[in-house]
Amino acid sequence: MTAPLDIRGFRLFPGFLDRPAQEALVVVLRELLHVAPLYQPVTPRGQKMSVRMSAAGRFGWVTDRRGYRYEPRHPQGMDWPPIPEEVLAIWRTVAGVARDPECCLINWYGEGARMGLHQDKDEADFSCPVVSVSLGDEGLFRMGNEERGGKTESAWLKSGDVVVMGGAARLKHHGVDRIRFGSSTLLPQGGRINLTLRVVT
Repeated sequence: MTAPLDIRGFRLFPGFLDRPAQEALVVVLRELLHVAPLYQPVTPRGQKMSVRMSAAGRFGWVTDRRGYRYEPRHPQGMDWPPIPEEVLAIWRTVAGVARDPECCLINWYGEGARMGLHQDKDEADFSCPVVSVSLGDEGLFRMGNEERGGKTESAWLKSGDVVVMGGAARLKHHGVDRIRFGSSTLLPQGGRINLTLRVVT
């Protein structure tokens, strides 16, 4: 494993997953999404998000008119499937904590999708990092500060890149401004999959 890049406390591992590992992970995720299909969430204000979403693990992160929260079941009523071993192996290599993640959020970005600057703060234990895995098209990842506003930095995340948000970066704002649709051949119809691993309780 090559040494990570440090950008504002965010640790970026470029090319952490090689192409065969990425392809194998996509197969596993397709099976998972048959059990817990992608859906389009809405914000508490009723706005449709541009990403589609699902999850694996004890909990899934959901948003609807009732607010942002973790739930033990998919909005359609089924339990979330277990987090795949291939995903747990990534966490165990880079996270640096004894606990395993309890949620693997799955976001799918189609053409024109984005994710506004936000903090991950619905978890109970901020001593555990958030680990992000990128698959498919490149995404422009923006990294900010704990307080909203101020200077930010951005980096293009490519398929197979992993980002660890822990320590000083754990509560910093971050988001995805845009994707380069069609920049990767990993997903036949294009798009970007982002896995976000979190300890919830």
